[in-house]
Amino acid sequence: MTQTTATQRSSTLTADKNAVRPFQATFPEAELTELRRRIDATKWPERETVADASQGVQLKTMQQLARYWGTDYDWRKCEAKLSALPQFITEIDGLDIHFIHVRSKHENALPLIVTHGWPGSVVEQMKIIDPLTNPTAHGGNASDAFHLVIPSMPGYGYSGKPTTTGWDCPHIARAWAVLMKRLGYTRYVAQGGDWGSIITEQMGVQAPPELLGIHVNLPGVFPDDIDKAAASGAPAPSGLSADEKVAYERLQFVYQKGIAYGYQMGLRPQTLYGIADSPVGLAAYFLDNDPRSYELIARVFAGGSEGLTRDDVLDNITLTWLTNTALSGARLYWEIWGKLGYFNAKGVSIPVAVSVFPDEIYPAPRSWAERAYPKLIHYNKVEKGGHFAAWEQPKLFSEEVRAGFRPLRKMVE
Repeated sequence: MTQTTATQRSSTLTADKNAVRPFQATFPEAELTELRRRIDATKWPERETVADASQGVQLKTMQQLARYWGTDYDWRKCEAKLSALPQFITEIDGLDIHFIHVRSKHENALPLIVTHGWPGSVVEQMKIIDPLTNPTAHGGNASDAFHLVIPSMPGYGYSGKPTTTGWDCPHIARAWAVLMKRLGYTRYVAQGGDWGSIITEQMGVQAPPELLGIHVNLPGVFPDDIDKAAASGAPAPSGLSADEKVAYERLQFVYQKGIAYGYQMGLRPQTLYGIADSPVGLAAYFLDNDPRSYELIARVFAGGSEGLTRDDVLDNITLTWLTNTALSGARLYWEIWGKLGYFNAKGVSIPVAVSVFPDEIYPAPRSWAERAYPKLIHYNKVEKGGHFAAWEQPKLFSEEVRAGFRPLRKMVE
């Protein structure tokens, strides 16, 4: 597979490594023809021996996905949406970092850096760009506007692929602080979900003076003893509230049955040659993120109407396929395996806003959020949405981001 064919909009390449270079990318038609050929040539296994998804992504769902992907899906539509956005590349610590940068037309807009997760890309955030930069067109107030910076994590999408170890979440958090300073922002806030939550929390731990606060929708709130008990499979400790017990049981399921991909990528990411070689293999691996997201996506490919469309799902998978970033993205799990933790409290001392979506992999209780974040400025349980909240429910998500950072705006006025 060839690498991305990128057309730089800048007239000359500068020798300044700190330069911010305009960027657009397109892929040769031959790449798309080869993708469809590989989809059509898929060697299918037999059907699972159970009537549910307990053995993994079901054959029927994958064949429905492959049928649409290989015939009706049009990558050029996504490519055109990306090309319509201001995109840039800059080098940080020897690695090219790709990012979308959309400035609001409103005065006093608050700069915000938003980080995606796995299996994700900047595609997840495209629906929230206009609601956050242009809130008056979406029922909001000009005083809630943001300047948006949406980077591709190292090894994901159009960003460079690390060739050495060390690009873990704390390193990415430091790089994001460099990026925001390079863009001239002297005060800003940060948001993230999935890996984006962990990276954003690490920004909060590092607390660069320009960072006013953070918003997360997969908050790391579990006390260490609770987190370890869930990972061990132990029964719920006594004395938990009803909300805490639900969160514990959900987390226990994640550790015992729901994060098999995390163990594989955390321990042996390089072994996953199959998802770099087979588009259907890649798609199946990406669909098996968490049970509620999988159920939603399966319904979409069965003809249902959900927060995501078939094109939404395939835009993200196709970008990963065309940039050949399945394994470079997987190595992030290896980088933090046994070092940092996913769901435990990290010691963030700056202001934090938390939004809890009901179909997230666990609903973070307010009691633990208050312990994890001494400066909790916003906590809200949202009525609808799951793990990919910005992608699934952009209106609700955008409203939460506005509400979450509103107290900080008042503090700095």
